[in-house]
Amino acid sequence: MSSIETLGPRLLERLPAAVQRPSYDRASLAPGMAHLGVGAFHRCHQAEFTDDLLSLKLARWGIVGINIRPPTLADTLGRQGGLYTRLIRENDHVEARVIGSIVKVVDSQATPGPALAALSSPEIELVTMTVTEKGYCHIPSTGALDLGHPDIVHDLANPDAPRSVPGILTRALEQRRTTHGQRLTLLSCDNIPTNGLILENVVRSFAERRGNGLADWIAINAAFPCAMVDRIAPAVTQDDLDSVEQWFGYRDAAVAVGEPFRQWVIEQKFAGRMPSWDLVGATFVDDVTPFEHLKMRVLNGAQTTLATLGVLAGLEHTFDAIADPLLSVFVRRMLVEQTLPTLMPVPGMEPLAYVDQSLGRLHNTAIRHRNHQIATDGSQKIVQRLLNPIRDRLSRGASIGLLSVPVAGWMAYLILASSRFGKRWPVSDPYAGKVAAIADEIGRDAPALASAILAIEGIFDPGLAANETFRRAITSAVGELLSDDPMAAVRHGLGQDGVARLKRSKQSAL
Repeated sequence: MSSIETLGPRLLERLPAAVQRPSYDRASLAPGMAHLGVGAFHRCHQAEFTDDLLSLKLARWGIVGINIRPPTLADTLGRQGGLYTRLIRENDHVEARVIGSIVKVVDSQATPGPALAALSSPEIELVTMTVTEKGYCHIPSTGALDLGHPDIVHDLANPDAPRSVPGILTRALEQRRTTHGQRLTLLSCDNIPTNGLILENVVRSFAERRGNGLADWIAINAAFPCAMVDRIAPAVTQDDLDSVEQWFGYRDAAVAVGEPFRQWVIEQKFAGRMPSWDLVGATFVDDVTPFEHLKMRVLNGAQTTLATLGVLAGLEHTFDAIADPLLSVFVRRMLVEQTLPTLMPVPGMEPLAYVDQSLGRLHNTAIRHRNHQIATDGSQKIVQRLLNPIRDRLSRGASIGLLSVPVAGWMAYLILASSRFGKRWPVSDPYAGKVAAIADEIGRDAPALASAILAIEGIFDPGLAANETFRRAITSAVGELLSDDPMAAVRHGLGQDGVARLKRSKQSAL
């Protein structure tokens, strides 16, 4: 019995006809950009856009993939010459394609040296990144660099051996300044509002503390465009890896799985040359904000809502949560009645159609996005997805009964992970320890729990936390979500909002 071959450059010509392959000459592809944080999303999004562009016109835009956190890349993408299979899945339909845009991988988990060497190289003109919200070491409620963050404290004391993203990027820019002086565009592709401004702020704040005019040099020689990225790409499972072997007859340790939909909107603010991604479906704009608000508050707001409420309802995946009749009605009404009115017009987009399209995407049963995975780092996400629209509505005197429920859902999700509440499930969130300590001390006193969590200024702006309407809504929902019937909070939110709508319609008829 012959052993199954692993994907690599030598296998490209012998791939089955059902698997698309790069149409360009990879041997002549030189690196021109680096990507920090090579995970499933990058492999399904930026690397695929780049592969599309290289197929259209071969240019020096090969990607150097860098990881400074686990997992290591050497044994997966490294062994496969940067090649991997991207599966697009929609219910029963599968489309397979080998992506060839990653030309080299760098593991820099043990020491920053390899990452710094790649990032400071003169051949690199652009750095893209997907390092998750917490990778920016910022305070979510303000966007400022968190000077108390252990990695930032370490990096300011050890600037030559940084371990944080702001520390590594600042050191790489410093090395570029002293060795060749070439300009650099740093393009955040993370789900953070004004991600380019946040990235610029944390890097320049770090550089100011380094002194020696570095922050001024960065201001002139680096650009930090904002971007909005969209494609659902869940964590890859063993089943995904096995399926490539079963369907196509080769082994691939770096499979990536995504939905058909993809979008990339990029601010036109570059330090030098940029890939012409607009030729393959990306959009260059002067202001990303309207696109960003629409996506974060609608699609991502729906995901966060369905994730925590879905876990509380005992449901495993997003598609299970959106298929639940109560949660489905709740999330659509929340988006249409309370989220959409907070949005600015988006060129070429009809808001209701976008809501329906977004919710339709979440029904895809082939995208096995676990609710616990989406709930990860919720403290870093709820500000832009839920708290900002709540703040907008409160400023207009509008109701927030529906939007408050998923905020309370995030609280209940972390509360129930505490010792006092039986460690119902493992959680991953920078504020999980703080919420668990609050829950362990207070117990089932919903007003006291809500009050203590709302006092966390890193998440809740003090002005919002002090708002009585908001406090009442959160306290009520937390109490119900921690009861034996957590979905009472969802039913109550729908009922209360229905009463408010009825009152408004009666008043407008007078």
